[in-house]
Amino acid sequence: MIGVGMRIMLMLATVCAMFAATTVPHRFAVVAQGQGADSGDLSIELVDPKVLRVCADPRSLPFSNEQGEGFENKLAQLLADKLGKTLAYTWYPQAPGFVRNTLGGYKCDVIMGFPQGSDIVQSTNPYYRTAYALVFRPGAGLDGIETLGDERLKDRRIGIVAGTPPSNTIVVNGLMTRAKPYPLVVDTRFDSSADAMMTDLAAGAIDVGVLWGPMAGYYAKRAGSPVTVVPLTRETSGLPLVYRIAMGVRPADQDWKRTLNRFIDENQSAINALLLGFGVPLLDENNQSITTASLSKKP
Repeated sequence: MIGVGMRIMLMLATVCAMFAATTVPHRFAVVAQGQGADSGDLSIELVDPKVLRVCADPRSLPFSNEQGEGFENKLAQLLADKLGKTLAYTWYPQAPGFVRNTLGGYKCDVIMGFPQGSDIVQSTNPYYRTAYALVFRPGAGLDGIETLGDERLKDRRIGIVAGTPPSNTIVVNGLMTRAKPYPLVVDTRFDSSADAMMTDLAAGAIDVGVLWGPMAGYYAKRAGSPVTVVPLTRETSGLPLVYRIAMGVRPADQDWKRTLNRFIDENQSAINALLLGFGVPLLDENNQSITTASLSKKP
């Protein structure tokens, strides 16, 4: 089973070359049969036009869980409220076959978080942009570090989830000898590689960890002592580490995609505030951090 929150990392690890920070929306040739571009008849595309049916992992915080505690749960509720729909879930572990057995099987109509650029699903416009991030304790001699090529990391113990894109950058920079790998695939009922990494960081078993940004921010906010989170936006070697995240729909669901794009456009500030509340390190198109303070300055 995929570890808590590992599904994004698994998607990025397996198709990461497709999801560079400069990725533009993928072009899909498939369109819904028998409807015009502006028909707006969602009854043709959705399982039930009165219900927002979401495909989600039941144990994948900070993204989703059955208790509705993840930020994708909160985003889905906001979307349902705005559309005047009731909210229902199809729960399925984010393991191989997830898309085929949920969205592809017409058991639901949207995946709330999916890397933009994949042709496994049709992407909406992205609603946030983030990166893999370094996590470390302030005052441990790493303050001001920005890349995995920093010389201060040469003799440090680095935690890394095996098979994720930063693993390649760690190899390129000759850091694997002292790296501690954490499994990408675990039984989510009992284990979490991200939680294990943060526990080791607090105990001093590792000096620095590398995690997918939303997980890094989430666990940093929950840590018992201060943890610095630095998005890896300046890497020039290895695989891309900055990604856009969108919602995923079926390739034929053109009107539904347009509805979701309007929701994203009209509610971007509320979405940003929601994500920031979970500690997600948000980035603008210039790789500058989006903060609560910067949101409050906008008209």
